[in-house]
Amino acid sequence: MAMTEHIEIDFPGGTRVDARIREHTIATDQQVEHGGTGSAPQPFDLFLTSIATCAGIFALKFCQSRELPTAGMRLTMDWLGHKTDPSAASVVLRLTLPEGFPDKYRDGILRSMDLCAVKRSIENAPQFRTEIIAEGAVP
Repeated sequence: MAMTEHIEIDFPGGTRVDARIREHTIATDQQVEHGGTGSAPQPFDLFLTSIATCAGIFALKFCQSRELPTAGMRLTMDWLGHKTDPSAASVVLRLTLPEGFPDKYRDGILRSMDLCAVKRSIENAPQFRTEIIAEGAVP
């Protein structure tokens, strides 16, 4: 099943690079030490955040579909990067369950988080291609 998403990028000035997807605009900037103003997350921050929020959505939907409580549920993520070998990096997701969360659902909620589309896209990397189009042309 093929899916198509179209993202347009704007360059509003400085080191800002903003993305438009559907009706949303997502601002990015670089940290001050990298020449930016720090006015928005860096692109890599959004990448990391997409992993954690995707896992969070799957955990939330798991609970909602079973009418399980989510008050007090918390998800944290640690990224253990590697400067020269991205395949040596690791991600640790930690889910804090609400008090009284039924034991019989613990394995299930973890398996649901593994269904995250962002995680699966990283594990089964897409093919990348970059192209230049004629100056002033609109794709």
